Amino acid sequence: MTPLKLFSSGIEHASFVTSYEILKKTWNVISSSYEDIVSNVGVGLCWNVYKEQSSDLTIIAFEATSDCSNLKSGLVLSSDLKGRNFLQFEFLCSKSNPFFSLNSEAVSLFCDNFQKLDQLISEILSKNPVTPLIVTGKGLGGSIASLFTISLLDNIGSTKNRPLCVTFGSPLVGDKKLQQAISRSSYWNSCFLNIVSCKDPLPRLFIANHVPFGTFLFCSDSDSTCFENPDSNLEIILTLSKVHDQNQGFLSDEYGNIVEKLRRNAVFKDSSIPAGDRTRSDSLVIGISLQLHALGLTSQILKEHNIDINVLETKIKKLEERFILLKRISFDPSKKLNQMKGHVAQLEWYKKETKNRDIGYYDSYKNMNSPFDHDVVEFHKKLTNYWEKMVEEVEMKPQKEGAAFRTRWIYAGTTYRRMVEPLAIAQYYKEGGRDYVNEKRSKHFKNLEEWLKEGSKKAKIELNSTSRKTVEVILTIDSCFWAHVEEAILACRELKEVKDKDEVVKKLVEFEDYVYGLLKDYAVSPEIFLRQSSFMSWWKDYRAIKGFSYSSKLADFMNDFGKVKQYVLGAYNFP
Repeated sequence: MTPLKLFSSGIEHASFVTSYEILKKTWNVISSSYEDIVSNVGVGLCWNVYKEQSSDLTIIAFEATSDCSNLKSGLVLSSDLKGRNFLQFEFLCSKSNPFFSLNSEAVSLFCDNFQKLDQLISEILSKNPVTPLIVTGKGLGGSIASLFTISLLDNIGSTKNRPLCVTFGSPLVGDKKLQQAISRSSYWNSCFLNIVSCKDPLPRLFIANHVPFGTFLFCSDSDSTCFENPDSNLEIILTLSKVHDQNQGFLSDEYGNIVEKLRRNAVFKDSSIPAGDRTRSDSLVIGISLQLHALGLTSQILKEHNIDINVLETKIKKLEERFILLKRISFDPSKKLNQMKGHVAQLEWYKKETKNRDIGYYDSYKNMNSPFDHDVVEFHKKLTNYWEKMVEEVEMKPQKEGAAFRTRWIYAGTTYRRMVEPLAIAQYYKEGGRDYVNEKRSKHFKNLEEWLKEGSKKAKIELNSTSRKTVEVILTIDSCFWAHVEEAILACRELKEVKDKDEVVKKLVEFEDYVYGLLKDYAVSPEIFLRQSSFMSWWKDYRAIKGFSYSSKLADFMNDFGKVKQYVLGAYNFP
């Protein structure tokens, strides 16, 4: 098979972004070049609010009024902010990513002005639908713009009018955990565009323990290029820090000229820029070479700073390959849903076919006596792989998005769990396992069950209710039912062998009550009464142990075939 060719389109993306006047409009608000700008002053921070008369567009521009020359790169844990009862960013946490860190300078400035900023957020969210919004800032003001945008994302959701955050020469605002939290959302990462001049030392201040997120537009005197991969962005920033003097006299106001120059370059693009050795067959490396050259990171310049351009290109190539691969294989549950529905349909057919053989699909799968049983192994495996990954991905999403996702998938997840978990139980006990619920039950089954409980409380979704009329085709409500049956079978064997029988008898009485409770609620499939089912095998053994004169609610029901038949028809009225 011919290997897939990979390309880097960062220069084309940069040209596309800079050709529009949106960056110029954004900078004009930062520099107060427009009329009708409303200026606000806070603690060490000011911000301009501009509403374009010809459209619904609003632009909010932040600027730190304090001296940015002595900024520190310290981090503060989100758990510490929570301890101070500041919960503005708590929604980013998830079960798999329970905490992250933010730059202490930016968070401190944000907190000092939070009352006014929170009021501004409320004003934005009060508009329904939310109007187009750009949040921007230069230097440390850009970091505040990023935090402000993150605060908005929790409430705006997946609306098409998501805010766009454009920063100019801003320090990084958080650690790897923050980057992961934002990237885990299906749309948040695309809301951030960071403009960085190669000569600007400010974006290079907070390199230690800080990680970029969003798209970065790097600019040289003559050209620009884009990188989306956070690892590649960090590598470029690290390289720039070695090549350019940290104390060179770059002023943030120069971004106004850079924006205009980039726009002109994009409109009148000169495609004759050399890019090193283009004779190489690796298209991705050629693209990376072009991007480095666009930033003035030529072989000669890098050599002067003891950097081997081939080593740098190879490193970025590996980072880009990994990023591209991860994007291609990124898990989208909805893409494979129809295929999974087909597998579920095959199991439903299998369920009907085994019922016709008077055995039920649980016991048929456990015994593996039919060719159909072996065919089902593959469906079982594919469905389990799909749902394990889906649950894992959802658990890694920020809290609010993850909760909304879980609600949307409750029905499909519950159907899968009730249909497929019995197969996992059958396989476990066939191999001699014991105590499935405590020793073997997969985490994703537990999570799916928890989703159902959450959905029942929050969204009033009821999937545990059953109807007598449909009892013949229902899936047993408790997906662990067959594990309890298997434990009852094992308990009967113990009852014949152990001397201290009280504890075993207690377990069996509890199992009786459990089964009768399900029957009374019409919450168990009539398949359990099929002649070859494990449940009927247990009942015959248990009745022999207890004696035919034994009386209990379950015994009185099971000993009357008429009652069982009525249950199958949904016609029996429990006392």
